[in-house]
Amino acid sequence: MNHRFRWPDERLIKAAQDGDVTSLGTVVMESQPHVRKFAFSLCASPQDAEDAAQEALIILYRKIGTLRATGALASWMFRIVRNECLRQVRVLVSRKEEVSSTDPETCVEPSAEEEVLHGLEVARIAAAVAALPRDQRQVLIMRDVQGLPGRAVARSLGLSDAAMKSRLHRARAAVRQSLAATDRATGRTAAGDGRAGRASDPHDGEETRT
Repeated sequence: MNHRFRWPDERLIKAAQDGDVTSLGTVVMESQPHVRKFAFSLCASPQDAEDAAQEALIILYRKIGTLRATGALASWMFRIVRNECLRQVRVLVSRKEEVSSTDPETCVEPSAEEEVLHGLEVARIAAAVAALPRDQRQVLIMRDVQGLPGRAVARSLGLSDAAMKSRLHRARAAVRQSLAATDRATGRTAAGDGRAGRASDPHDGEETRT
């Protein structure tokens, strides 16, 4: 007998959309394992995944009436989880950028245009990081965004130091390639945009000490 979880059927979803509270509760409950699976495959850490799954289920509960097709629940939930995980990465990258730019001797009030450009760059880097495979994304965020020591990252993920460094190297290279591809597509040059290399690879000189 197949005990695998299934998505709620369309009749149940329709009843929930029509305001039946019992059906709505059942839809949320039956969607939960799938939503958590999405989150754990997309987010950087188990805690981020739990937070994203919880947020997605809250949106499902509150806004199921906005779902246009009852058969599109899975794709809708996937997009919500993906966007929430991307938002988490964007927040982390933005915080990292803010910390790195708080030198009192060089801190200058940014213009409105600079703030817009900075926001676009953060979003671009976050999208590149979010597109990484989960194992690479975890290492990159823990090491380069959260700034954790290399050995702590390796221990947390159950890796040897060498395996952690190898995974980090592949993640950094993938982010650089992604940013370079968008640079080419938009006519930008990586050399003229110091922030991309700095955000995706801020610890190159430290790696031999991890």
